[in-house]
Amino acid sequence: MASSWTGNRVRLRAVEPDDWTAFMHFADDDGRRGSRLDLPRSAESYRAWAKEQAVAECDDDRFRLAVEATATGELVGTVGSHRTGPRSGWFECHVTIGADQRRRGYATEAVVLLLRFMFAERRYHKCLAAIFAHNEASLALFRRLGFTEEGRLREHVFFAGRHHDLVMMGMLANEFDQRHMMSEP
Repeated sequence: MASSWTGNRVRLRAVEPDDWTAFMHFADDDGRRGSRLDLPRSAESYRAWAKEQAVAECDDDRFRLAVEATATGELVGTVGSHRTGPRSGWFECHVTIGADQRRRGYATEAVVLLLRFMFAERRYHKCLAAIFAHNEASLALFRRLGFTEEGRLREHVFFAGRHHDLVMMGMLANEFDQRHMMSEP
């Protein structure tokens, strides 16, 4: 491993202003974000968003990183921490990989790199992931990583004309260390 941010398949890096086209493509994959139908956005809004992300400060360990394929240098997705409870030692992570880049191990490696940083360097105790119950691929990913289903918020989110369950999954730092080792040799 070349650095803490690089694995065999992916490199995690800051979002750059020129990444806007890739993020627009991810959104256009199916017109949905997190299975929620969003209004169409202009190219200019993606440009402005990427520029804003490129200079954004890390706010209380809440951040977004670009996921880049090491073999091609192509931006394939994003990973990050979007909610934290620093006093209790928990954070919530998210990962998104473009539709044409899925099932190549990018999400798995990106999440492991993120968790290693948050557990070993930031000393968090627990990671949470909130996943729509119908998103079998994401549920399987987090189970493979070693997350445990901790609860289900029934009919918690409304989109596409009906309410959907949200599955809460969690992993403790010592569980991560047993499966993935906190630091690579």
